[in-house]
Amino acid sequence: MTPISALIADDEPLLRERLRSHLAQLWPELHLTGDARNGAEALELFEQFQPQIVFLDIHMPGLNGIETAKALARRAHLVFVTAYEQYALQAFEQGAIDYLVKPIDAERLADTVQRLQRQLTAPFQANQALDAALDLLAGRLEQRIPPRRWLQWIKASVGNSVRLIPVEQISFLRAEEKYTLVAWDEGEALIRKSIRELAEELDPERFVQIHRSAIVNLGYVTEVVRGVNETAELHLRGRKEVLPVSRSYLHHFRQM
Repeated sequence: MTPISALIADDEPLLRERLRSHLAQLWPELHLTGDARNGAEALELFEQFQPQIVFLDIHMPGLNGIETAKALARRAHLVFVTAYEQYALQAFEQGAIDYLVKPIDAERLADTVQRLQRQLTAPFQANQALDAALDLLAGRLEQRIPPRRWLQWIKASVGNSVRLIPVEQISFLRAEEKYTLVAWDEGEALIRKSIRELAEELDPERFVQIHRSAIVNLGYVTEVVRGVNETAELHLRGRKEVLPVSRSYLHHFRQM
C-alpha cells in the first residue's frame, strides 16, 4: 500500500521543523516528501512528488499560500498555517479545509490529523464555497499586509564597468550554472544572485517564474504556445530565444 505523503511550505525554517517534528509523533506513517520555502517551491515539489496533503503557510514571499492553493486546484488536501487567526476563522467557516494558527499547538494538530485521515477517503469535488473562501482570505490579506518594496534595479558587471539595470527593461533571467543571466534591452550580463533569490525580490505582478531556472517579464511576452503534458513555450518581444514553461508554472498563462 502506498504511504500517505505530505508537503510542508513555510518561509520560516524553525516553524517547518516544528511542524515536521509534531507530525512525526502524531502520524509516524505519514511520509513527508519535502519542505518548501515559498509557493513556487511548493508547486515544484508538488509536481515532482504528488503528495496527498499540503501544509501551506499563508504569508510567504512571492507566491503566497492562497495563490498556491488556487494553483494546486484541489489536487491535494490543504491545511493552511497562518498567524492571522482573525481572518482564517472567517474564511474557513465553510469547513471545506482545515487551518492551523501559529505557533502550532500539538493538541490542535492532532485534531487536524484525524480530520485529514477521514478526508483522505473522500473524493475531491468542485466547491464554489471553497473558492469564495479563498478569494475572501486573499482580499483580507491584501488589506492586512503593507505594500512591499520590490527590486527596482539589478547591479551587474559589464566589461570593466558596473551597470544599474532597471528591472522594467529586463525581458528574462535564466540560471547559468553558478550565475544568473540577465537579458535586457541593451544586452546581457551575469550576476551572482540566484533565481530563487530573485523570485522573492521581484514584483510578482510583473515577473513570474516559468521554470525552476527561469523568470520572465510578463510585459515582454508576445505569444504563448501550448505544448504536451501541460507545458508551454514563450516568445518574447525583441528576443530570439524561446523559453519553456514547466507544468508547475503554467497556471500563470491559463488566462492568456
